[in-house]
Amino acid sequence: MHYIAHKLWFPNPNEATADGLLAIGGDLSVQRLLLAYNFGIFPWFEKNQPILWWSPNPRMVLFPENFKVSKSFRKILQDEKFKITYNQNFKEVIKNCATITRKNQAGTWITEEMQQAYIALHKAGHAISVEAWHDNKLVGGLYGVDLPQKKVFCGESMFSLVSNASKVAFYHLSEYVKSQNYKFIDCQIYNEHLESLGAEEIGRKEFLQMLKL
Repeated sequence: MHYIAHKLWFPNPNEATADGLLAIGGDLSVQRLLLAYNFGIFPWFEKNQPILWWSPNPRMVLFPENFKVSKSFRKILQDEKFKITYNQNFKEVIKNCATITRKNQAGTWITEEMQQAYIALHKAGHAISVEAWHDNKLVGGLYGVDLPQKKVFCGESMFSLVSNASKVAFYHLSEYVKSQNYKFIDCQIYNEHLESLGAEEIGRKEFLQMLKL
């Protein structure tokens, strides 16, 4: 494990510990966050912890063409219950991702510090949100970091206040990145729900190799 001070630098992602922890320290500046994501690294820490940087092995990804659409979900899409927008309310999306109650999770890693960091990244044009609306109310969505030059979208978090809202937002994101010839959506670590939608685990070396191309 490495310690980062003020220098804008990261160690080789393959040097992460067995649980994926690569480095401690640094800051959440736009420049450092962009450097991290371009090298397959992301921050993940809780309140009152130092900044922790991760490069897990295996890595959870979704190849857009593999998104699973069940018969019941296809009907939900056909009903067009939700209106989908992009970058209409990034602040509210990340706020909801931070505050929504999740099963088997106490508290949140999306601290106020993290929210402000990604809002800055959004204002700089590198983080985007997808919103799901129903009756003119924001009921679901997701946000993440866009790497158009690498043709990769790095998903961070999503939320639903109404059943299937975030799932529909995620579907529309997968369709969008597929239309732009993106290689994959980075889902970071294993999630049973994302696996049910078609995401899969691949080795770190394979992930980093595809990220470089």
